[in-house]
Amino acid sequence: MFKKSFLLFILITLASCNASKSMIVTKKTVSQKPRNEVVQNAKKSNTATKSSSQVKYKPVSEVIASTSKTVVTSDLINGYIFHYKEIAMSNMRIYGIPASIILAQGILESGAGNGNLAVNANNHFGIKCYTDWTGESVRHDDDSIQECFRKYNNPEESFKDHASILTKRKRYASLFNLPNGDYKAWAKGLRAAGYATDPKYPDKLISYIERFNLHQYDRQVLKDGDDSIVKQLTAKPTLETKKIRDSNITLYEVQKSDTLYSISKKFNVSVEELQQKNSLTNNSISIGQKLKVN
Repeated sequence: MFKKSFLLFILITLASCNASKSMIVTKKTVSQKPRNEVVQNAKKSNTATKSSSQVKYKPVSEVIASTSKTVVTSDLINGYIFHYKEIAMSNMRIYGIPASIILAQGILESGAGNGNLAVNANNHFGIKCYTDWTGESVRHDDDSIQECFRKYNNPEESFKDHASILTKRKRYASLFNLPNGDYKAWAKGLRAAGYATDPKYPDKLISYIERFNLHQYDRQVLKDGDDSIVKQLTAKPTLETKKIRDSNITLYEVQKSDTLYSISKKFNVSVEELQQKNSLTNNSISIGQKLKVN
C-alpha cells in the first residue's frame, strides 16, 4: 500500500512539472535586402530625380541666309519683333506698307538684327548704295564680291529709308495698288519688282509672317478707326482734289483721316517732298492745315 501511494505521488509531481513549462513560439523574420543593395538603389533614385530636374529648355535654332548666314533662335526673332513692331506699324500708317511685310523683311534681311550688315552698318533691309546714296557705306559680299551697302546711324534710319525706297521708286508703284492686308501679294510683288533675286524670297517672307503671326500688326493698324487707311490708299481723287489740280492751286487743305502718305499718293509726290515743301519735322498734320503739294 505504501508503494502504491509513493508511485502515485511521483506521477502527480511529474505531471505538474510538465504543465508548468512555458510554450516557446518562433516567428519567421522577413528577409531584408543587403545594406549595399539598398544604398545602391537609393543612389539610382536620386540620380534619376537630379537628371530630370536639370533638363533645360533648348530653343530650336535655324539659319537665315540673305546678305549673310546667321544662326538665330525663335527667342531672338520674337525679341526682334517686340523691339521693332511699333516702327513697322508707324510706317504702315504713314506709307501704306504692311507692317507684317516690314517685319518679315527685317527678320530675313538682317538675320533678326544679328547679321553682319545689321551689326556693322545698322542696315536691316540689305539696301545697297545705288547711285543716289551720299551717306556712309560698307563693303560686303552679296551677289558680287565687295558690293556697296548703305550704312546708317541707327536701325530706325534703316526702317525709314526702306519705306522711302518702296514709295519713291517706280518699279514698286504697283505694290500700292494691292489690297492693304494682302501680305502674300506683297511678298510676291516685291520679288517680281526686283527687290531680291532669290526665287524663294516670297515663300520665306510668308513663312515668317505666318509662323510668328506678324499679320496681327496689320489688323491692329487697320482697326479702331485706322481702317480709313485702306480707303485712302485705294480712293480716287475727290472733286475738290481735281479742282485744285485743274486750277494749279498749290495748297491743299487737310481733311479728316488724311495722312501725309495719302496726300502724297493723291498728288504723286513723296512724303519727304511734302515735309520739305512745308518745313515739317515729323509726319503730324491737323485738319484744316494747308499744305504745299506742287
